[in-house]
Amino acid sequence: MKGGIYPTMITPYKDGKIDFDGVNKLVDWYCENGCDGIFAVCQSSEMWYMGLDERVELAKAVLKAADGRLDIVASGHVSNSIEDQINEINAIGRTGVKAMVLVSNRFDPHNDGDDVWIANAERVLAGVDKDINLGMYECPIPYKRLLSPKIIDWCVKSGRFKFIKDTCCDPDLLKERAEQLKGTGFMLFNANGQTFLHSLKCGADGYSGIMANFHPELYSWVYKNFKAQPERAEELSNALSMMAFTESPSYPCTAKYHQNKYAVPMSIESRSCDSKKLTSYQKYIVDQMHGLQMKLRSEYGI
Repeated sequence: MKGGIYPTMITPYKDGKIDFDGVNKLVDWYCENGCDGIFAVCQSSEMWYMGLDERVELAKAVLKAADGRLDIVASGHVSNSIEDQINEINAIGRTGVKAMVLVSNRFDPHNDGDDVWIANAERVLAGVDKDINLGMYECPIPYKRLLSPKIIDWCVKSGRFKFIKDTCCDPDLLKERAEQLKGTGFMLFNANGQTFLHSLKCGADGYSGIMANFHPELYSWVYKNFKAQPERAEELSNALSMMAFTESPSYPCTAKYHQNKYAVPMSIESRSCDSKKLTSYQKYIVDQMHGLQMKLRSEYGI
């Protein structure tokens, strides 16, 4: 798989069910706005609120809609028991996605330490099809289990993992991880907009975060031009940092509101949050952000 911009895909719903027409149009929008791939069936997709059949169906739908234009990776790794984890990893991995993305906290639910994590991960991998490529995601739900250097080394040496979706949001740790992974072929995708450019300078391979649901083309410009035009990339990165917000109680409704008003028609309906909590103030902020997005697009010739 290639580096670049991988949005954490939101899931359009209609009357409580997945809106697959909306899924198709959203994939087209990602493709037309500078994305290199899609991280589907993830936290932004509300994977914790889907049954396994829905997670598999969604992964298949995104793959079909992308039709080879984008690299598709998917998670949906939400189960607790070892047996259920193996089942869901195989089911989603067999859809043909570039990588099945595992959630780091699933191997150590009580945060008992690296040895417990590795022992459980080895049990799971023993039951996973050998031809399924794997990624690792430091999902903050139900708790953020950051990968230690020991675990990262284990992932690399296993030969099964292709990348980490990093959520540490720590510039020093990002630099350390980039150094640790240098020359291994193990890719590093940063989920944090504020440290995105910093991580690229350190050797990271791209961005995979929520803000690519709003303005992926701006992140794509930084990714493609940060070496050739460092000063302009710095200026755009500073603007992106100011535009990047954390996952508020109303996300992903904020992203769906933005999509519905400015890009892909969809309901702001969500399973993970009450859409009624999307306030006029939050809408106002999203509208302001869109205005700045358009100004930056013009200034950078995007």
